[in-house]
Amino acid sequence: MEDNDYIRRWEDLDIDILVKIFQLLDIFELTSGISRVCSAWRLACCDPLLWKTLDLSMLRSNFIKIPLEPFVYVDGRSDRTLTRILKISLSLSQQSIMTLIFHFNLYVSDEQLTYTAERCPQLRRLVLPAWNRIKKPGMCKAIRGWKELESLTMPCIANPPYILEEISTHCKNFSELKIMGPCDIFFASSLAAFLPKLRVLSLRCSMLYKDVLILILDSLQHLEVLNISHCVLMEALPAPQQKRIIKEIDVTIRQKASRLREFLTCMEDSCVMCQRTRTDEGLIRWYKYEEGLWKTDEVRSLSL
Repeated sequence: MEDNDYIRRWEDLDIDILVKIFQLLDIFELTSGISRVCSAWRLACCDPLLWKTLDLSMLRSNFIKIPLEPFVYVDGRSDRTLTRILKISLSLSQQSIMTLIFHFNLYVSDEQLTYTAERCPQLRRLVLPAWNRIKKPGMCKAIRGWKELESLTMPCIANPPYILEEISTHCKNFSELKIMGPCDIFFASSLAAFLPKLRVLSLRCSMLYKDVLILILDSLQHLEVLNISHCVLMEALPAPQQKRIIKEIDVTIRQKASRLREFLTCMEDSCVMCQRTRTDEGLIRWYKYEEGLWKTDEVRSLSL
């Protein structure tokens, strides 16, 4: 064959160029089998640049609600799809994943979570899905494997102390927390007990009582950033059944928050997100609104 007839093949491309091309692919395309094309493509697919973040936020479970624990039934095909993507991704990434993002409607099992944790020892940031199928032993085992964890976005749960205690014990660099749901006095007390050095906290789009907010401001002395944007701020009156929405942050709270670097608030009647939080009674039904809206946050480091 003469030189002018020479045609370069895909597998002859420089590895760096292949990596740049593969960076344009989503997780479904990356795990579709392209790593099996040839050795060069396999090498490019294993490049750490592709795996700093494993973003599964476009992957949701096909599920129905049921009356008994775990209160959801997940279609078997959904589970198999997630398991396949996890196995391929975690194999190709070779323990280089530092950010892991699950969709809030992705119902991960204990086995899937612990399998992932074992293969992501360098994880710094975690965005957790719904917890219906994850039991305490599975969650604790996962947290113990994430010793480098710094940031967590999590749904509100009924019994938070155990996970906060695990983080306190095993994640010495932990500094950021976002709770997607109401933060009650029990949760706030657990934060004070186990994460007193927390620096960034977001409670946006939830119901928040004034005494809980005061407890957070008084107890978390290392707190630098607090986001309560679009929260329904309530004042508990003497009778338990009586509640009153606070329309404006009072002087006492502002004085306590004055030491913070950022105190992010929004309680405007004209604000669409504030209206939605009130309509949903402090527990936003994200599925009703624009896809991906749940990813946003006024704190830049917590926004996806």
